Amino acid sequence: MKIGLIVRGMLIFLCMLLLSTPLLAAEGRLKLSTTTSTENSGLLYELLPPFEKRFNVKVDIIAVGSGKAIKLGENGDADVVLVHERDFEDKFVADGYGVNRRDVMHNDFVIIGPTADPAGIRKAKTAAEAFKLIAKKRAPFVSRGDKSGTHSKELSLWRKAGVKPAGTWYMESGMGMGEVLIMAHEKGAYTLTDRGTYLAFQKGGKINLPILFEGDQTLFNSYGIIAVNPVRHPSVNYIMAMALIGWVTSQEGQRIIADFGKGKYGAALFYPDAIKSPR
Repeated sequence: MKIGLIVRGMLIFLCMLLLSTPLLAAEGRLKLSTTTSTENSGLLYELLPPFEKRFNVKVDIIAVGSGKAIKLGENGDADVVLVHERDFEDKFVADGYGVNRRDVMHNDFVIIGPTADPAGIRKAKTAAEAFKLIAKKRAPFVSRGDKSGTHSKELSLWRKAGVKPAGTWYMESGMGMGEVLIMAHEKGAYTLTDRGTYLAFQKGGKINLPILFEGDQTLFNSYGIIAVNPVRHPSVNYIMAMALIGWVTSQEGQRIIADFGKGKYGAALFYPDAIKSPR
């Protein structure tokens, strides 16, 4: 156990040392399995290029739901995962598939829908109550239906509401967050979304659905990054995975996260969690 901790400490130190080095030899490619929200929001296209330039490496983004992203890690088909489903993350580490999980950032989930709000969820006091009103009205609702972190959160809210959603009003898409937002827009439906992707699509003119419910503590949405365990999968690019973890949780990486969206959307889409203040 002590040896493992020493080795991990040495690797973290090495990664932080590498972050201070302006240029490295080519390391090939790094496979990042992550959620659709980190890609759809545009965050990765701000956060990754400086890392790729510094380490002379190309990050291949595999954007799927959190459940599928973690499964890719379990199978050794990714080097590092960035997701937002803490129960899945903890199990991934506990089962020996992932190591060195770090908090990265958070935002929250919101419930959006047609301006007329036929289910009357604006008056709801909790997210579960909002879901119960939607079910009672049988108002159109688009679900991710893809075992993602967002889908997991949605299912937990239905359980809290005492509802088993079914019928023509409840549409399981099996798609990512961006596609679900567009589908909800086209059908005048309600849906649950992370705030980051919502702001990117709303301010970008791709959808026109207002936030109808927000602020419940159950809607908190945190993201973590985890390296795939090289003991399980010796072929993974573990050193570069650790370097990416060091980058996104560094002062510079956290500053990029804190500033992302402010200029284009007028608000931050994510809030850094790895350090107390990125400035």
